[in-house]
Amino acid sequence: MADQTGIAAHPLRNTLLNEAHARPFESLNAPLRVSHLVMHTGTSGRREEVEHMSGLCERLQVDPPNAEAGHFVLETSAFRLRWERHTEFSTYTIFVNGAESEPFSETAIQALPSTWLPGLPGELLAAMHVSLVPAASIEASIESLGRYFHADSLAGSECAGRAASVWTDFLADQSGFLRFLVIDDSLNAMQAGRLIQRLLEIETYRFMALLSFPLARERSADITDMETRLGTLMDRLATVAELADERDLLSALSDLSAQIERQMAQTNFRFSATAAYGTLVRRRLNALREQRIEGVSTLDEFMERRLAPALDTCVHMGERLERLSERVSRAANLLRTRVDVALEAQNRDLLDSMNRRASLQLRLQQTVEGLSVVILSYYVVSLVGYAMRGLERIGFMPNADIATALSIPVVVTSVAVGIGLVRRRVISADANAG
Repeated sequence: MADQTGIAAHPLRNTLLNEAHARPFESLNAPLRVSHLVMHTGTSGRREEVEHMSGLCERLQVDPPNAEAGHFVLETSAFRLRWERHTEFSTYTIFVNGAESEPFSETAIQALPSTWLPGLPGELLAAMHVSLVPAASIEASIESLGRYFHADSLAGSECAGRAASVWTDFLADQSGFLRFLVIDDSLNAMQAGRLIQRLLEIETYRFMALLSFPLARERSADITDMETRLGTLMDRLATVAELADERDLLSALSDLSAQIERQMAQTNFRFSATAAYGTLVRRRLNALREQRIEGVSTLDEFMERRLAPALDTCVHMGERLERLSERVSRAANLLRTRVDVALEAQNRDLLDSMNRRASLQLRLQQTVEGLSVVILSYYVVSLVGYAMRGLERIGFMPNADIATALSIPVVVTSVAVGIGLVRRRVISADANAG
């Protein structure tokens, strides 16, 4: 496809251009009620979510989402529902305009059909209510806010250049929802939309980041045990001397390495996700531009005090596994080198022994060849002697003993040359066969 300039466009160009505007901030005005659900679905489940949203659209006679959609906004006269699909979770955010008798007395989620909510795909991970109210409609003193929050856990701050204040206690109410109260002093619609979106994302990513915390505590004992076993094996490595013991130690290190790799395979994705979600939480907190309200912690301070230790624990567990894997790998390589050197020494000794045996066999062979020449020459000379004495008796040989004596050099030379020829033929045939 080419644009108006005639230049061929990349097939993903429009997708990438639209991605920046795929999920814009809402334009919101006080008074407003918001309910937010985070459903943990794993990396699959899009089709079920689209079907469930389509069922609600059919009931309300609204056009359904596209089958490949990753987000969708359902607009009615009573509420607006925004569904967003993420990598391993989905969010459902309900917006209802209008004032309540008092904050959180009537929540936005009550506008949805009660029979539709239980069928949401996945498992509920996080849930929260946000109440955006004009400053003139509520008393913003710490004492009065005790009607909505637990005073000993209250956190709050002024945000968006002091255009609003945000209050929460990060505790679930009787229905399991966290509460955020946003008091609007001078927010415009876009500021209000950004502020509420960031609050929702802070809680969403906080819960996703904490998913690995129980896993980290569960695997802590296993990691400690493997570290202890590695220490024991390293102590043995410093004292072991026999090749058989080194092989046993290498086998034990290989088994330990396999266990560590299995632990990493089971936890690496979750620990890596925790680090990524933790970074997103801190970015959203920074984007709030909080200003302190005397007497209470800011949201950032609360997170640093309650969330940071849990995130650090998860990150630390991942780092411990990484370091443990590296230590086992180094120890195994060191021991493998020692075993290889020992085997090379054994092979060298074996080759030296074989060379000595070959040299001895060669000397024995040469000795046998010399004896063979003597023995064969003796028998050949004896045969020549018989022949000469026979010729002497019939008158053909004047002196048999002299003739026999004269034949000795000739016989010995002939036998030696003959044995040498036979040896060379055997060696040549063996070389050709090899």
